[in-house]
Amino acid sequence: MKTSIRADFGSGLGVCLLLAGSCWPSPSALRPEDIKQATSNFENLQKQLARKMKLPIFIADAFTARAFCGNPAAVCLLENELDEDMHQKIAREMNLSETAFIRKLHPTDNFAQSSCFGLRWFTPASEVPLCGHATLASAAVLFHKIKNMNSTLTFVTLSGELRARQAEDGIVLDLPLYPVYPQDFHEVEDLIKTAIGNTLVQDICYSPDTRKLLLRLSDTYNSRKTFPLVLPHLPAELFEQPAPWPVLQNLCGSAHAVLSSYWSQQLGKKEMHAFQCSQRGGELGISLRPDGRVDIRGGAAVVLEGTLTA
Repeated sequence: MKTSIRADFGSGLGVCLLLAGSCWPSPSALRPEDIKQATSNFENLQKQLARKMKLPIFIADAFTARAFCGNPAAVCLLENELDEDMHQKIAREMNLSETAFIRKLHPTDNFAQSSCFGLRWFTPASEVPLCGHATLASAAVLFHKIKNMNSTLTFVTLSGELRARQAEDGIVLDLPLYPVYPQDFHEVEDLIKTAIGNTLVQDICYSPDTRKLLLRLSDTYNSRKTFPLVLPHLPAELFEQPAPWPVLQNLCGSAHAVLSSYWSQQLGKKEMHAFQCSQRGGELGISLRPDGRVDIRGGAAVVLEGTLTA
C-alpha cells in the first residue's frame, strides 16, 4: 500500500493534513511501517513549514551612526535555500531601495562563526549586480547583531568577492574601483535635459563597467558649489531609455566606486571624505588602493529586527 500526506492551507484556519492511501484500510489493519512512514512525512512537512515561514530580517541605516539617517537597507538571513521568486517578493514587500540576502555557502556554516557567505541584492523591481550600502548593512548585522567573531568577512557576489572588515570608526568595504571616461554631451543631451532640465553642467563622464553617467554641475550654479549626480541603471545602447530612478537621494556606496575614480583624477588625491547633501544625509571615507580597488568606510545603525513569515 502506498501512503502519502498532503497539506491544504485554509484561510487563517491552519493546516489540514490528509492521509491518503490507494486503498486505505481500517485502523486495526494499519501496519506499523505505515504509521511510521506517515509520522515521518508529517515531521518532514513540519520542518519544511518552519523553514519557509521564519526568516530573521533587519533594517539598517548605512553610512551613518544615527538612526533615520543615511541609506536604509533590509537584510535577510537565510538558514536554507530560498525559492528564487521569493527573493523578489520579499524585496518588494520591504519596499526599500535594496534588500540584501545573506546565505550560508555550506551546511555546516554558522552566521556567528563563519567568515564567508553568499550575498545578493534586490530592488523592489529586480536583482542588481552590486550595492554598497546594503553590503555595509549586511556586515553591520553580522558584526553587531549576530556577534560574528571574525574581524573580516568575505561575501561572494555577482561582482566577485567583496570584503568587509571592522575598524575603530566603522566598517571598511573593499569594493571594485570603476574608471570613468569623458562622454560627448550631444549623445546624451536629451537624457540630461530630462533628468535635470536646464541646470548648467560642467563635466560629463561615463562608467562603462557600471553603465552609470556622471554629471558634474557647474560650480557657479545657483551661486554655490553643487555636487555631482549619478544616474544609475542606464542601458548600454547610448542611453535610449531614462533611468528608473533618475537622481539618487540617499548615499550610494556603489556610486562612490565611480565617484572615487573621478574625484581622484580631478583633485589628485587618494584619500577623501564624502558627504551626501540630502534630507537623510550620510558620510563615508574613501581610500584608493594600489591594486585598483577602493576602500569605503562608514558606519551603520540597525533600526529594526524581527522575523519575516513567508
